[in-house]
Amino acid sequence: MVNTYHGIIVGVFALLISTSSVQGQWVSLGVRGSGSVPTGSFAEEGSASSTTSVIEGAKSGFGYGLDLAAGIGMLGVYGGFDHVNFDCETYLCSSGGEYSLSGASAGVKLTRSAGSLLHPFIKGGVTFNKLKGRFGSSSNGLTSDRAPGYEVGVGVDLSLLGLLALAPQVRYVGQNFKATVPGVTSPEPDGQGVNYFTFDLGLAVQVPFGPFSGRVRR
Repeated sequence: MVNTYHGIIVGVFALLISTSSVQGQWVSLGVRGSGSVPTGSFAEEGSASSTTSVIEGAKSGFGYGLDLAAGIGMLGVYGGFDHVNFDCETYLCSSGGEYSLSGASAGVKLTRSAGSLLHPFIKGGVTFNKLKGRFGSSSNGLTSDRAPGYEVGVGVDLSLLGLLALAPQVRYVGQNFKATVPGVTSPEPDGQGVNYFTFDLGLAVQVPFGPFSGRVRR
């Protein structure tokens, strides 16, 4: 799985670099901050009598990420990195617990111009994340495998000063993790869902290429 994960990410970034020589091509590099809201079983609070569900009780969290994208006209591809910390409130967490999720993503981005400044977009792709958990002052911690998942999102690029863009977006991320916790003997054998909405605000530098490089064209 790790080799597959590395191969896909390397392939996407190679595509981003190689397409930069295409006429009219644009490339963007950005950073973002995010606020995330867990959903489904990830946000539910279980009880001490349940020993089959160990990933639960997550509360809203904050994180950061990086994005690299390239495209021609409406069609683009992207790669990204995410790190999100969620608070944890469940019988396992006690006080001061948290979940930490990190990993990479890659996918397709479709953009449509709504004028010279506004460029609404939709995006979708695969994610390769890993989850860790710290349960209060306890030495016990949760660890998961690195599992593939998916994300879908919608947002807008707001051009600023030609080469800069402000990029608010909303994404839904979903994946299943097989996790182990010391002292919990019966985790869910098929994995558990870790799903959440994330509200991102990013700032990107956009670089156009080709003879029409005076501005980014979409």
